[in-house]
This record gives sequence, structure tokens and C-alpha cells, in this order.
Amino acid sequence: MKFEKIEFLKKALKEDIGRGDLARFIVVGQSSAIIKAKQNGILSGVEYIKYINEIADIDVEFFYNDLDEIKEGDIICELKGSSKDLLSCERTILDILQHSSGIATNAKKYVELTKNKIKILDTRKTRPLLRTFEKYSSKNGGVTNHRMGLDDCLMLKDTHLALFENITQAVKKARKNIPFTTKIEVECETYEQVVEAMCNQVEIIMCDNMSEDEIKKVVEYRNKFAKQTLIEVSGNITLETTPKYIDLGIDAISSGSIIHQATFLDFSMKMK
Repeated sequence: MKFEKIEFLKKALKEDIGRGDLARFIVVGQSSAIIKAKQNGILSGVEYIKYINEIADIDVEFFYNDLDEIKEGDIICELKGSSKDLLSCERTILDILQHSSGIATNAKKYVELTKNKIKILDTRKTRPLLRTFEKYSSKNGGVTNHRMGLDDCLMLKDTHLALFENITQAVKKARKNIPFTTKIEVECETYEQVVEAMCNQVEIIMCDNMSEDEIKKVVEYRNKFAKQTLIEVSGNITLETTPKYIDLGIDAISSGSIIHQATFLDFSMKMK
């Protein structure tokens, strides 16, 4: 929502400007600037920066949109307005574009490996208070968002299951207490756990750190006895390991490294 993005910008600027940019005592007048890409990648962050005029005396014209491929040397946008505001907002604007574009660019690399055969999912391994922003960024790279939080799907992980006698007991208790529309996903480390979870008709199985042979067995069982269940593979998934899972018959791969291993895409702002 527009309101959330404006609030995000306000907090980001407050963090950097503090009690006031000291340059305000020496800078006057109006000026303009451009932001230029110094690397190839996927642009992201436009949906945030386009609202900078709501809180600063700056008008911005973007020449590219979120999801666009950009190349080194491309001029991303032009900014016009108060020289004071341009200089005060420079670092925040660049940080948002660089951070978001870095995640989108990394996400795109994962998606390209799949050849549209399966979905790539991000995770909740995001920086505190930046989840919405970082998941927006990975989505701009073509990734499908996994859970936004603990309230939109019940995932029974090993830490949950340790508190119950077995998966069946945990799922039955969940079915009695969670909303009717809520899906249940169970994290499984063994084939036997998968069978028990599927017998309880859970919507999603996560194969956690399973070997390729184990995953093939899981897929074979699902295809015979639980066709409605989706299979997700997770655990130390990287760009290097992703290809080996593509043709196993699973539905999705989830990886925290899409976000937490992404690096800033390089941009610079030049005053005109």
C-alpha cells in the first residue's frame, strides 16, 4: 500500500538525517540529478522511490520500471527539486534501489535455472522489519513469495513436532484449532515422516535436507496416494545446487539465500 511505502521512506530518511543534514547550512537553490546503473541486473525499488515527492521537495522521473533488465551505464531516473533535499535523500534513495535490485537480480538467477518447470520460493529469513520490502524485491526477480509470517500458513517444523508424540497427533490438534481455510505444511526429514504426513492429508510437504533418491521416493508415493499434496524441497539450496532438483517431479524449491545472500546492485547519483 502507498501508506506503508511512505512510512518506510520516512523511517529510512529519519535514520540517516537524524536532527538534520548539516549540509543544509551551506546548500541552497534548486538542482537536478540522475541515477545511473553501474552493473547489469534487474531493477527493483521503483515502487518505493516513486513516492519520495510525498515527503521531500523532489520530483522523480523513472525511465525504467520494476522488473526491467538494466545494463551498466543506463540512466535509471532523473530527480529535480531542492538541492538540500536531493543531497539529504541521496543515500536513502540509493540504498533502497541497490538493496532491492540486488535481491531481484539474485532471485532472477534462481528462476532462470528452473526453465519454468517448478516454482522458486523465498523464506522468512529476512532482515528484521524489512520482510515486506525484501519479499517485494524477490518477487520482482520472479520468485514466488512463501509465508509472509506465522499467520498465513501453519508449518509444523521439527521444533513443533518435538512437542508431540507424532505427526498425526500434531496435525489432528491443528485441524481442530486453526481456521478452516488455513493450509498445513509439515517439514519432513525422512520418507517415513512424509508417508505419515500425507496420510493425514496435509496440503504441503517440505522435504528438508533429503537426498535426491529420497525425494524421488517421496514424489513416487505422492503421485500414487496423495496427488493433492504439494512437495517443496528445502535445506542448503543455493544457485549451485538448484539444478539437481529441477527434474525430480517436485512442485517448488525454497531458499533463504535468495534474499540473505544477495548483494547490492551498484548505482550512483550524479548532480547535473
